[in-house]
Amino acid sequence: MELIHIVEALIYAAPEPVTSAEIAKAVRRAAEDSAIPEAQEWETINASNIEVVIAELDEKLVQNGSAIQLSEGSNGWRFVTREIYADWIRALLPEMRPEKLSAAALETIALIAYRQPITKADIEAVRGVSVDGQIQKLIDRRLIRIGGRADLPGRPMLYETTEEFMAHFGIKELDDLPNASELRIVELPTAEEEPAAEEAAPAEDAEAEAVEMDDNAARIAALEAEEDLIEEESSDESNQSEENESSEDEAEETDQPAN
Repeated sequence: MELIHIVEALIYAAPEPVTSAEIAKAVRRAAEDSAIPEAQEWETINASNIEVVIAELDEKLVQNGSAIQLSEGSNGWRFVTREIYADWIRALLPEMRPEKLSAAALETIALIAYRQPITKADIEAVRGVSVDGQIQKLIDRRLIRIGGRADLPGRPMLYETTEEFMAHFGIKELDDLPNASELRIVELPTAEEEPAAEEAAPAEDAEAEAVEMDDNAARIAALEAEEDLIEEESSDESNQSEENESSEDEAEETDQPAN
C-alpha cells in the first residue's frame, strides 16, 4: 500500500474539500492501529509531507491524461473534472447548468470582494444606484454573507464573501483576485463623505452671507456718510445764506438818509 493512493482515497471520499492538515491527521490516526509495515513511518507524518504527495498525485493524473484533476480552494483539496469536458457534463446534467451573474451583480460582488467588509451605503455611493436586489440575490446564492455591523450611526450591516464565492470563481484566497493589491487602495467615494459635503455647504453659504452682509453694511455706511455730508453742506449753505441776507439788511439800513 502506497501513501499516494491513501491520500487519493481520502480526498475522493471526503464529502467536502479537505486540507493537508486534516489528511495528515487522518493518516496518523489510522497508522497507529494499522498492521502493515509502512504504517510506522506515517505515524509522524505532517501537512508538509502530504503537500509533497499531493503534488506527485496531481502530476500523475496529468501524465495519465485523466479527466479529473486536483483543485485547492480556500477550504481544502478536492477532485474536479477538467474544463474541456464541461460541454459533455452539461449534456448529462442539464439541470446543473450554473446561473450566470448579471453585470450589476458582478459589479456589486466585485466591490464586496475587494473592499470587504463593506456597507450597502458605500456600495451604492460607488455605483450610484440602489443595490438591495443585487445584495439579496448574492446572499440567496450564498456568494456573500453578513459579516457584522459597522461602528457607524444606525449600525449598518457589513457584507463579505463566502467560501462558495471562492469555489465559484476558482480562487484559493482573496489575494488571488486580479490586481488585488492595487484595487484595494484605490480611493472610492463612501457614504460617510456625502454628509460631510452637505455640512460644508451650509458653512460656505454662511460665509458667503457674512461677506455679503459686510458689503451691504459698508454700502449703507457709505450712503449714510454721504447723506450726512450732504446735510452738512446744505446746512452750511443755509447758514451762509442767512448771514448774507443779514449783512445786506444792515447795509440797506446804513445807506438810508437821516431825516
